[in-house]
Amino acid sequence: MIMSVGEHILAIDQGTTSTRAIVFDRSARPVATAQREFAQHYPEAGWVEHDPEDIWGDVLATAREAIAAAGLTAGAIAAIGITNQRETTVVWDRASGEPIYRAIVWQDRRTAATCHKLKADGIGDMVASRTGLVVDPYFSGTKIAWILDAVPGARARAERGELAFGTIDCFLLWRLTGGMVHATDVTNASRTMLYDIHRQQWDEDLCRLIGVPSAILPQVHDNSRLFGTTAPGLFDRPIPIAGMAGDQQAALFGQACFKAGEAKSTYGTGCFMLLNTGETAVQSTGGLLTTAAYRLNGKMAYALEGSIFVAGAAIKWLRDGLGVITHASQTHDMATRVEDSHGVYMVPAFAGLGAPYWDPDARGAIYGLTLGTTQAHLARAALEAVGFQTRDLAATMAADGATWPAALRVDGGMAANDWLCQFLADLLDTPVERPDHLETTALGAAFHAGLAVGVWSGLDALAQTWRRGARFVPSMDAGHRAALLAGWQDAVSRTLSRR
Repeated sequence: MIMSVGEHILAIDQGTTSTRAIVFDRSARPVATAQREFAQHYPEAGWVEHDPEDIWGDVLATAREAIAAAGLTAGAIAAIGITNQRETTVVWDRASGEPIYRAIVWQDRRTAATCHKLKADGIGDMVASRTGLVVDPYFSGTKIAWILDAVPGARARAERGELAFGTIDCFLLWRLTGGMVHATDVTNASRTMLYDIHRQQWDEDLCRLIGVPSAILPQVHDNSRLFGTTAPGLFDRPIPIAGMAGDQQAALFGQACFKAGEAKSTYGTGCFMLLNTGETAVQSTGGLLTTAAYRLNGKMAYALEGSIFVAGAAIKWLRDGLGVITHASQTHDMATRVEDSHGVYMVPAFAGLGAPYWDPDARGAIYGLTLGTTQAHLARAALEAVGFQTRDLAATMAADGATWPAALRVDGGMAANDWLCQFLADLLDTPVERPDHLETTALGAAFHAGLAVGVWSGLDALAQTWRRGARFVPSMDAGHRAALLAGWQDAVSRTLSRR
């Protein structure tokens, strides 16, 4: 642990559609926030890209804006914590720091054919047993290989050690330290399909089979530690960078789910449910992921994770694609305006289906449309799809031997919707708890950084800062719940590409 004179933490939360910076005080309350949205690029069907320079520019700008909005100087910031959209892949030149290709986003499906071939070649069991993952375009490994093969000369340069790979956290750390540090944390490393979560090191066999030279890979560290300090000129004084975690693991940490059996679900562009399994890496038989939850002082905590690719993105599609709504908050009133979804089911497989189905070739579908279907029914069906998918994840966790959560802690932008939270409680038949501050992803990054510099003394001190904002108790009749779930399963079965 290092000690710092400042008492505030700056959290950089680099997400899929926007970048925000939040200053937290010692009581874990947000003092100031700055946020910027950035462009999404879709060069071909199923391809999603970001410009890393856009991301870097927004990170630096929002960090400076948040510090200024808090009425502070860099001297009041004890440390920076970074959390990021996971799996999104950047490859850059070590000498210039310039990316050789746009960042390939976690949603991107361009390597689906490669993944099909890898599975046909029998790599699936090795990937599952060593990394806890499934072979899927979602993860970073095949994205790295694609960039090295698509950019002329890149593979040879990578093998010579001239190029560096990183997820967004790693790229930002490189830029923040002026190119001095090429490192990531265990949670982001665990999402590459290249990292052995049991031996806690890069796996040479998987690197060879997937086609990623080891020379391109970063060092892997604990989540709470001194990664480096900001380069001169970025702020009015150097600031320690002392915490990093992938966004969903950061949210688990920010929700103070430190005990085995505690669970959270984050509702943003996608939906990600994580259940802390403690020191035991539970191997799923139902399509969930085994992943690193966090590592502190060399001690790993694991989690079961269910990854849903489309949650808030479906609401965004209703707004931007169909014009059904003009603002996401309208879905609450629309859902309550109708008694039910009128038999309409939306399966939002716009980027394939994630856990527990793992069908990259599935595509979005809406069933049950009639002449009586209205915009309100579509909005309700989109919200209900989030609940149905969450129920799928919880049921699969239970089938894998995990305890059904006594309560589910929720966060992310969609969790502000009271109707959705109640529907989740009804479908899960378990209470849903919402904290008073929904941006727990950023808070988790702040917690990691604060632990490293002594702002907080340990996990018990962090747990005491968690504050519940609302609690939703199940009230749905069991028969009605069963009927809704049966309709959902029928809709999914019609959507799967391999039915």
